[in-house]
Amino acid sequence: MRRVTFCLFSLLITIIISGGCATTHGNTIEEKRQAILDMKREVLSDLYEVHPKSKSQIVNAPGYGVFSNANVNVIFASFGGGYGVVKNNKTGKHTYMKMGELGIGLGLGVKDFRAVFVFHDETTMQKFVETGWEFGGHADAAAKASDKGAAVGGEALLDHITVYQLVESGLALQATIKGTKYWKNKDLN
Repeated sequence: MRRVTFCLFSLLITIIISGGCATTHGNTIEEKRQAILDMKREVLSDLYEVHPKSKSQIVNAPGYGVFSNANVNVIFASFGGGYGVVKNNKTGKHTYMKMGELGIGLGLGVKDFRAVFVFHDETTMQKFVETGWEFGGHADAAAKASDKGAAVGGEALLDHITVYQLVESGLALQATIKGTKYWKNKDLN
């Protein structure tokens, strides 16, 4: 049993590493950056429709981040990866980032979602960009395909960061403890 558990864990680590290294559309650095900025613009537009008050919150914050993530839950394991960008509202600078996650818990399904992080102070934003680690429990349900379906996610406040989650598509039911790592994309910064 230990060998099976170890093999499954090793496979998940491999998948998370490769998933976290997912690249955006485009061949050149500029095309990849533009694809991320286009994703950011689309996600913010969707967020403003669902949570209209979030627009003033984002404009008045020291900065914010927008991420695109695909997540897979297989019985006792969860893994995913994606990319995004953090914008410093004071300087206008964009920091392009990657993300990967691994979790344990009960779940089944696949989910493609977007997350928006609103940083309520500059120190928290800088710490996120430089060390970018999040860890915590997670429970949700999603059933969505294109414009059909419903998703439970919404808004949460964690350590001076408001997090909004929007489900793009997928079918998932999960309750997991996850570790999510965000890090600078050295190729795009």
